[in-house]
Amino acid sequence: MNKQTALALMMDELLPQHDREHNRLKKIDDWLRNKPEPSRLPAKATKEHRALQQLAKDPYLALVVTTVVQTLDAERVYSSQTPDEELDAVWLPWQRNRMSARQLPLYRDAYGFGLAYTRIIPGDRGAVITGHSPLNTYAVYQDPANDEYPMYVLQVEGTPEARRRTISVWDETDQHMMAVEDGKAVYIEPREHGVGVTPFVRYAPYLDLLGRAPGGIEPLIPVAAKINKTSYDRLLAQHFNSWKVRTATGLDSNVSDEEGRERKFKLSQDDILTGGEGVVFDTLDETPLDGFIKAHDADVEELAATSQTPVTAFAKLINVSADGLVEARASLHAKRDEHKKSFDVSHVQTLRLAAHIEDRPEHAEDWTLRTGWADTDSRTMAEAVDALGKAATMLGVPAEKLWDLIPGVDFTTAQSWRTYADEHPSASERLADAYSRQVGAEV
Repeated sequence: MNKQTALALMMDELLPQHDREHNRLKKIDDWLRNKPEPSRLPAKATKEHRALQQLAKDPYLALVVTTVVQTLDAERVYSSQTPDEELDAVWLPWQRNRMSARQLPLYRDAYGFGLAYTRIIPGDRGAVITGHSPLNTYAVYQDPANDEYPMYVLQVEGTPEARRRTISVWDETDQHMMAVEDGKAVYIEPREHGVGVTPFVRYAPYLDLLGRAPGGIEPLIPVAAKINKTSYDRLLAQHFNSWKVRTATGLDSNVSDEEGRERKFKLSQDDILTGGEGVVFDTLDETPLDGFIKAHDADVEELAATSQTPVTAFAKLINVSADGLVEARASLHAKRDEHKKSFDVSHVQTLRLAAHIEDRPEHAEDWTLRTGWADTDSRTMAEAVDALGKAATMLGVPAEKLWDLIPGVDFTTAQSWRTYADEHPSASERLADAYSRQVGAEV
């Protein structure tokens, strides 16, 4: 792609499309950062009303995302084609680029916005993997539903309102560096990346057959807005009407203005209410808050149901049995498993492209690679070991293959155990090995 083609593509198509998508995603980003659109206030709203409006922002949507992300932790790859001793080389680019920690914001954007990307390019020590947000990255596919790699990717430094923005357009061969200042585009230089494909991998957990990639948060914004509105109404009642109001009628009847003022002043200063002839004392009841609290709980339960988030994540934990907790988290686990299937494909694609960059063609063409996920279920050590022990004794599963399924034990720790077991066989294993050698010698 030459200079003129790149400039025209960027200005006429990619940048306008990116800006429209950025503006849509910015609303979602505001909700995730607890900066939602404020509730409407009356024209004569006071500073107190505005202060209460700020207090009524509940960060539930961020909690919905966090609840899912905390159940996702890619820690290894497996393959039926690549030998186990070579899988360390397949996984090394992930570790070298600190993706064990960087995978978390990748999942947050992918689930919250519907899209996230990894960029894989050559570096001094091998493939360089970085995560990128759809807020500043826009990819175009010839077939959005089925293509593995995009045709073009636009990356922008700066918001649509910025006076100057630095822009990169990636294609199969180059990174085209450009800039836009005051609406005028300038081509800076091409930088050859040498990957052979546009080096971006898409993470889209809700990608459909038409290539649309909706996020998990946008449909929940109306529900979250209702929660904030209910919180604001409760704060209004709590701030202005949550106590009894004492009333006195007839204070200034049949008396002079000066005497009426004296009576009112006395009532405002004294604890004991006194008055003259014809004065009647009464109270106005406070506004009960029970209805507001019940409405808030109902809104939160609606959010939990529509987002497949267990109500226990929102501090609703009253007399729940162990079986009840399992059932409450069943929908969350179903959503987590759905995301694992999608993210597994993207992780493997990222690692295969890294292998291609590092000139490991046998790994780049391993279509049996799959991601190994850490066990994040809330189970006690005793429950897990009991279940794994039964799998070993009743089903004949090799015990050493179950070690990394123990809660809190990652693949690296389990692998060190296996290495130690190989180097330090038990007495029964040494005896069996000696007997087999003796039998073999006699034969």
